[in-house]
Amino acid sequence: MAILVTGGAGYIGSHTVLYLNGLGEEVIVLDSLKKGHREAVRNAAFYQGELKDGDLLDEIFTTNKIDAVIHFAADSLVGESVEQPLQYYENNVIGTYHLVKKMVEHQVKKIVFSSTAAVYGNSVNVPIKEEDPTVPTNPYGETKIAIEKMLKWTDDAYGLKSVCLRYFNAAGADPEGRIGEDHTPESHLIPIILQTALGQREQVSIFGDDYPTPDGSCVRDYIHVMDLADAHYLALKRLRAKEESRTYNLGNGTGYSVKEVIKACLKVTGENIKAVSAPRRAGDPAILVASSEKAQKELGWIPQYHELEQIVAHAWKWHQNNRAGYN
Repeated sequence: MAILVTGGAGYIGSHTVLYLNGLGEEVIVLDSLKKGHREAVRNAAFYQGELKDGDLLDEIFTTNKIDAVIHFAADSLVGESVEQPLQYYENNVIGTYHLVKKMVEHQVKKIVFSSTAAVYGNSVNVPIKEEDPTVPTNPYGETKIAIEKMLKWTDDAYGLKSVCLRYFNAAGADPEGRIGEDHTPESHLIPIILQTALGQREQVSIFGDDYPTPDGSCVRDYIHVMDLADAHYLALKRLRAKEESRTYNLGNGTGYSVKEVIKACLKVTGENIKAVSAPRRAGDPAILVASSEKAQKELGWIPQYHELEQIVAHAWKWHQNNRAGYN
């Protein structure tokens, strides 16, 4: 049986495909390539297209013996979601609706969903636990919690079992340097800092230095992308064994501020990195650090790359060797 990975040419999706390949799983990838890279997909059947293309989904589910879906395909920029909320509802919520509808029609009853810690908004608890209130501060988080609720009701009605994984800042790259992170435009903090170290950017902007945090900059929980890939596989493994819907946070349990991440990049690269203060971005919570105690207990998930400098070092290796990304 095969696994369909939607958004499998994207950053986290491609690393998950690589990880699944290493475990001997058969993988089918669906990606529109609007933001993903065909070059990032290795040893997997590939389909280019949109989730709303019902005929294409019918072809994929009919041609391949698929028993589960890992669903990454989504728009995921907080600031952009505030500016273009309808785009996020269309691509994220409506796109997932079409996918789930076809899963029900083709009797594919297992899905691992890439959610986000952004569903919690400005949580009063640190670290955040799964039972904490979900009050998103941006449309991106709202679309993800809407999908989680859709999956809950789909389970009640049709028996489609899901595992929703809530995490925030994926970082790093394949330790062997085969694939890495390449967005256009780049929006993630660590690659922006590393591009500055390479002289591809003039400076790094610190969006807000007056948050209620120790140094005034936002605090986030950074997770190595290969640890995320492992968590998605373990979630699927549990679904196959227990056929029970669950929700898990994924995090290292340690938060790093923007300024602390810049310092780590300075240490790893040994390069000059200019950083400047900039206004806050709309919808950005001050602190997001997730407790992964439940995932560790029920999935047996233990992050292998939990040191920030190690995460940065793997990303730096990719960026040094691929200065133009996949181009």
